[in-house]
Amino acid sequence: MPATDLELLISAARDAGRIATGFTGGEAERWDKPDGAGPVTEADLAVNEMLGNQLRDARPDYGWLSEESEDDQNRLQSDRVFIVDPIDGTRAFIEGSSAWAHSLAIAEAGVVTAAVVYLPMKDKLYAASVGQGATLNGAPIRVTGQSRMDGASVLGAKPNYDPKHWRGPVPAFQRKYRPSLAYRLSLVAEGRYDVMLTLRATWEWDVAAGDLILREAGARTSDRRGQTMRFNNAVPQVDGMVAANPALHSEITGALI
Repeated sequence: MPATDLELLISAARDAGRIATGFTGGEAERWDKPDGAGPVTEADLAVNEMLGNQLRDARPDYGWLSEESEDDQNRLQSDRVFIVDPIDGTRAFIEGSSAWAHSLAIAEAGVVTAAVVYLPMKDKLYAASVGQGATLNGAPIRVTGQSRMDGASVLGAKPNYDPKHWRGPVPAFQRKYRPSLAYRLSLVAEGRYDVMLTLRATWEWDVAAGDLILREAGARTSDRRGQTMRFNNAVPQVDGMVAANPALHSEITGALI
């Protein structure tokens, strides 16, 4: 059994990559979830089954929250809980893109303590544990020092720039996008972009791992109101997310309505 939670997540993420890459995205059986919740494929479910078995066998006292599992509210009674997105960016996976990820986290008392985001098609493994810094393929990573909103590179979807969200004119951001939310967070932690922004209600499994990776890379993370991120909620969502270095984070949250 791996000695630490982070080692456990790293091993499981690599196993997930081997399973997922055994499917061809465009040919994998797929269907749409109810209520417009998006597509799912046989690869998502195969990865989810493996992760559920492997992680829960290793830590049977931990709760379980996954996009592809029926929610078991018993997790709310657990001191620690796995928060998992078997394939984040399923549409990208179906399209044959390489920009999809496995997102694995462990939260204790609402705070993420170990996290991995792994993109097998790009051979990029982001990892972090509390107080140990964040890494990409074992090398330390750090967020940028950009302090002004104007000119900052922001990874986010188009609705985030609607004027209704901003107290004044929408800042002159450099607008960028990636289909996987976990990958967006990791790219900011890596210092390739300055900000990750999402202003809608967001599922925990999309952002839990990236939250810790960013914080350990020197970022401040919060919901859209500037409140501390808390995980393993009864309804497993957070009120959007803003992630950037502390100075830029304060500028952005202060400009949001």
